[in-house]
Amino acid sequence: MTSASDASVRRAVEDAHRREWAAVLAATVRVTRDLDLAEECVQDAYAAALVEWARGRVPDRPGAWLTTAARHNALDALRRAKTLRSKLHLLIEPESRPDSGPESEPAQAPDDRLRLVFLCCHPALAPAAQIALTLRLVCGVPTPDIARAFLVSEPTMAARVTRAKKKLVAARVPFRMPTPAELPDRLDSVLTTIHLLFTTGHTAPAGPTVTKDDLAGRALDLARMLYGLLPDEREVRGLLALLLANHARRATRTTENGRPSLLAEQDRTAWDQEAIAEAHELVLGALRGGDPGRYALQAAIAALHASAPTYAETDWEQILVLYDALLATWSSPVVALNRAVAVAMVEGPATALAEVEALEQDERLAGYRYLPAVKADLLRRLERPADAAVAYERALALADNDAERAFLTDRLAQCDTAVRAAAYDPPQS
Repeated sequence: MTSASDASVRRAVEDAHRREWAAVLAATVRVTRDLDLAEECVQDAYAAALVEWARGRVPDRPGAWLTTAARHNALDALRRAKTLRSKLHLLIEPESRPDSGPESEPAQAPDDRLRLVFLCCHPALAPAAQIALTLRLVCGVPTPDIARAFLVSEPTMAARVTRAKKKLVAARVPFRMPTPAELPDRLDSVLTTIHLLFTTGHTAPAGPTVTKDDLAGRALDLARMLYGLLPDEREVRGLLALLLANHARRATRTTENGRPSLLAEQDRTAWDQEAIAEAHELVLGALRGGDPGRYALQAAIAALHASAPTYAETDWEQILVLYDALLATWSSPVVALNRAVAVAMVEGPATALAEVEALEQDERLAGYRYLPAVKADLLRRLERPADAAVAYERALALADNDAERAFLTDRLAQCDTAVRAAAYDPPQS
């Protein structure tokens, strides 16, 4: 035990919340066999920590202290309610039993956290529910904060989380790791959820800012935890590398006024070189041992962007090769659109424009705001400002993010200026 000031206690509790919440909740579920009650007990344990630790001492092992306190709360609640025997066998392995009492320091098995991640990302739940439940249970994010992140009301988000829990209860999903036969599909669901969570933070679909670094950071924490628990899974390596390489640029992705900063304009000296180096090593491991998966290939592309000394020195030819491999592995129209950007750098904007116009026929991209934005940029580079303006207007109509709208408005104004200038200065015959 060490003495601590009020400020250091707050920092310790915040750090324990970020690092230990999932482990503490998973251990408490084993006692309560009830997710809602477990959450309440863990919340009470963190509240108690603020008071107890502020009396002058912070435990050397905050996670163990919090787990003991939460489980103690759970046993007290169960005894008071006299419902231990009648509780639903919810999300618990049949052979599991509560410890003899809170006095014995509980073991915080890492795989308990992994079980919790797989539980939240169960394929019985819709992707939006998986993300919401992961934020609530694994990350410990308060429901009002989740609601703000996804631009819905607090009651709406609370209902979404509650429905997700009830669906797991109705499906009698056990609190255990998937079997070897179940693991491939379940792991893909977990990877997809973490990636979607990161994407939501890395480029916010709506709201006043381009990024939500807190969400991106939580997704990165989850990817690290998953890698620590499944270090031999190549796609887990790939996902962590992908998130690291992209998150390394977070300090330069917006300008001083909050507008998006293009990759070509970003100050690479401000990028997190340690994270980029770590991503590079993870990519090497993810690419070894057979055909790489989609996260490994995306990570390799992101690592090439992050490691290029300058934008002009980016290895676009290799990036295009990787996009070809990614498209063969994952036939996604979004991948095809991103590949078209690489085609523009290797073969020129005219070739890329033809590919983008073909993608406009794909119904899966209907309403995807980046399709007209990419088309507009290609038309601008081909010195077709009138056509580019039409595409920018379409992108503006689809954009909900205020910062992106401001960026697109600026580009549209530039095109309008170029059109007016051409009208006053027609080509000489």
